[in-house]
Amino acid sequence: MTQTDKNFFDKFNDWMKYSVTVKIFSVAFLVLILLIPASMVESLIHERQYRSADAITEVSSIWGKAQTLSGPIISIPYKKNYINEKKEIYEKIEFAHFLPEKLNINCLVESEKRHRGIYEVVVYTTTLEFTGSFKDFDFSEWKIDNKDILWDEAAMSIGITDMRGIKDAVKLEWDGKNYFFNSGLETYDVLQTGISTRINITKDSINNHFSFNLRLRGSQYLYFTPVGKTTNVDLMANWEHPSFQGAFLPDNYKLDENNKSFTANWQVLNLNRAYPQKWVGSFYNINMSNFGVDLIVPVDHYKKSERSAKYAIMIIAFTFLIFFFVEVLAKKRIHPIQYLLAGLALIIFYALLLAFSEHWGFNIAYIISGIATISLVTLYSKSIYKNMRETAITGLSLIILYGFVYVTLQLQDYALLMGSIGLFIIMAIIMYLTRKIDWYDMKRS
Repeated sequence: MTQTDKNFFDKFNDWMKYSVTVKIFSVAFLVLILLIPASMVESLIHERQYRSADAITEVSSIWGKAQTLSGPIISIPYKKNYINEKKEIYEKIEFAHFLPEKLNINCLVESEKRHRGIYEVVVYTTTLEFTGSFKDFDFSEWKIDNKDILWDEAAMSIGITDMRGIKDAVKLEWDGKNYFFNSGLETYDVLQTGISTRINITKDSINNHFSFNLRLRGSQYLYFTPVGKTTNVDLMANWEHPSFQGAFLPDNYKLDENNKSFTANWQVLNLNRAYPQKWVGSFYNINMSNFGVDLIVPVDHYKKSERSAKYAIMIIAFTFLIFFFVEVLAKKRIHPIQYLLAGLALIIFYALLLAFSEHWGFNIAYIISGIATISLVTLYSKSIYKNMRETAITGLSLIILYGFVYVTLQLQDYALLMGSIGLFIIMAIIMYLTRKIDWYDMKRS
């Protein structure tokens, strides 16, 4: 190698070492590379979510799944004649469905937590008291002859999502007589699963009163279908974090923080839903009007961990900016490998956060993981800078960054506002600190 070639390579090495442009592109490339392990952490969070869902499904399949109660509904069969392609008359049994004039449901829910490994599942046992009345069973508007109506095969049905949750026999008191419900339905026009019983009805039946009690086990949520012309639901549960869902919110709601319980009341009219009080066949879907309460675990650490991981690129980018400005302002040279190691340490924070949050909750996990990561990166930066001032600035900056992300995660409704303001302030600080830098001649700056 000639002296000229040697001088050329020496100048090239110096340019690679001291060029701001090369350093910027190197840092940007490392940030992009670190997106790979960051995405792997997000995949790990999703995997743990799926395992949690599997645990809930496993416990629910044994105890009782989420329950939706629909009914009571009275279905009365009738005969109807049809003509086939061969012009032959054949008879078919169809059903007319009648909903109650009044429906009152008193519901007491006793919830408890079950565990499957490290996962927590909310289950409940509910005692329900149904009372109400049916007004009449008029077929005249459908022009069905009374001789074609099979009054002696009329049945009352109750829709129950998971039949395994039924704890006791269900006795119906109807018009002064007692009946016991059986598993299965007479027709699947309206309900898909549930219990039913034949009842005594005549064309002159009017203002028929009913009552029955139901003891049921379930998990996750309890919903109702407002089949009454006026439906009243009074619910009380020993759970302090209800989430009301469905087509209707409660008219009244009260939370007792001391007893960790709540009461809620719904009143729904037939005018509030999209189906009438009576119809024939399977024309209407009554499930669109379901409402009720989710008994949720209040702190979903997986969602918070996932939201936190979305800030990984910001944390890495600003940490690298701190390193970069130390290079520029303090004339310290930091190798790309050192950038990479610091970035990987920042990624490990999210793995620690996920692991700790499964045992101790998100807030404690965030503090522990944050202290560990900030300490690691700060001590590593001390070995690079050989200066306490730059080390202290790096540590303080990381504390501010992680504190900012934590506050933003807590304020879900103001996350966008907080994030925008925070980014604006950070950019203002960066522009202020770099206002006097001569980017074309770093040796004179």
